[in-house]
Amino acid sequence: MTSTAESFSREFRRGPLAVLAFLVLAAGTAYKTGTYLANGDFTGLAYVGLVYVIGVVIVVALHDWRNGFYLFLVWLLFEDLSRKFLGNNMAVYFAKDGLLLTVYLSFFIACRRKQQSAQIFRPPFLIALLTFAWFGVAQVFNPSSTSIFFGLMGIKLYFFYIPLIFVGYALINSENELRKFFHINLSLVVIIAALGIVQSIAGPRFLNPEIMADDIRLLSETYRVAAISGARVYRPTSVFVSIGRFGDLLVVAWLMVLGFSGYLLLRERRGRLLTFLALAVTAAASVMCTSRGVFMWCLGSSLVAAAAFLWGAPWRQGEVMRVIRTLQRVALGIALAVVVMLVAYPEAFLGRLEVYSDTLDPRSPNNELLHRARDYPLRNFLAAFDYPEWPYGYGIGTVSLGGQYVARFFNVRPSVVGVESGFGALVVEMGIGGLILWLVMAGAILISAWRVVVRLRGSPWFPLAFMIFWYAFLLLVPLTFQGLQAYQDFILNAYFWLLLGVLFRLPDIAISAQSAPVSSRHWAS
Repeated sequence: MTSTAESFSREFRRGPLAVLAFLVLAAGTAYKTGTYLANGDFTGLAYVGLVYVIGVVIVVALHDWRNGFYLFLVWLLFEDLSRKFLGNNMAVYFAKDGLLLTVYLSFFIACRRKQQSAQIFRPPFLIALLTFAWFGVAQVFNPSSTSIFFGLMGIKLYFFYIPLIFVGYALINSENELRKFFHINLSLVVIIAALGIVQSIAGPRFLNPEIMADDIRLLSETYRVAAISGARVYRPTSVFVSIGRFGDLLVVAWLMVLGFSGYLLLRERRGRLLTFLALAVTAAASVMCTSRGVFMWCLGSSLVAAAAFLWGAPWRQGEVMRVIRTLQRVALGIALAVVVMLVAYPEAFLGRLEVYSDTLDPRSPNNELLHRARDYPLRNFLAAFDYPEWPYGYGIGTVSLGGQYVARFFNVRPSVVGVESGFGALVVEMGIGGLILWLVMAGAILISAWRVVVRLRGSPWFPLAFMIFWYAFLLLVPLTFQGLQAYQDFILNAYFWLLLGVLFRLPDIAISAQSAPVSSRHWAS
């Protein structure tokens, strides 16, 4: 009791406002909890719990932006679960924006105080980024837009997560922080991917309420049927409201697992078991999610990673065998996932393989590989130029994700334009100038990122650097070419800017490690 009192007193002296806010929050929560329990209102009780969690995150973030960021990350990945069980309440959806604003504010205050934990850097592609951002803000006032609210939503979707590049850069100020970051992320990935695997076998009633909100019912209860064999398999959503968001997480998770595995085998012994587990679980989930795009992107990225790791291996240090062992572990993890699923749930696993074989095998009469990857998005891209306003666009946000909510909540006329191509959607929203500026920005980001990758070639940090570069390329070019929803998905968007900050921090981490005393430097053996 004495130590607890002393700890409380110390925290009160360091941050009295935070402590008082926490006490007020706890008292209010306790009162409302008692009221809802007495009335048997469990929905209201759930809202009280969410409000309490949000309040705790805000208090923690204001006290320490680092801890606040990790709590925000957990909320970012699990908020859809509460949305499903609370009737798709949009207040829950926008709660993450308030939490992230709090993290930004705390980080900004730390920078103003010139704290060592908050270091700012100037992105080498800043001019290209600001030019595109300026053009996007100007498009809010496009006269062809049916409402300014579409523009404000577009600004949020395009630019709200950009400051995470500075948060990511400042967050990773040592190798310990680097490992902590990836250990936390991979732990969350294992949980979400494992739940998705269970749901793919148990069916849509697992992790979904009995009565789903109309807006998300179809997103959470979709099936795919193999044309030739007739196998009908459920497409799991895990903790998310849609298979698309679950698949997006699996893509970025697979790239993080590959990069971090390569780093660990070249640099560090600790954490290999968790990484191998994440490798196997993510591989299994990528198959069981029944998304052809996820399956192909993960498979293709594995082949690219194998070639890149060999190219960037530390040949001069004689550590090539460690890279080969990395590739062997990746292959072993995939093989383990296949064997476990095949033995434990052969019908569910083989049903997914039949779906992929029917539509992706070039020998299949139902092959859709070229149609979905090239022909369909290309046709939609060219269709964008059929609209009369293609030189100027219809305004940012007019064909973006969430447009149906803007039209409903603000009672405005929805947009009647749109194409199923990301590059085409950029033309529809911001005209040909928007597409050109997007490509200039993407080129500047990729060139800057590639310079970091080349700089780290031959070092243990190369696998991480390359996979972050590869993720940036995938998101900015092929994924956005296929559909604008890829970049606008808050999962992919947040990780994109966050990992870019990590990438530009890696050279400093490498220099610090090389300049450390010889006794403190070690390579994994």
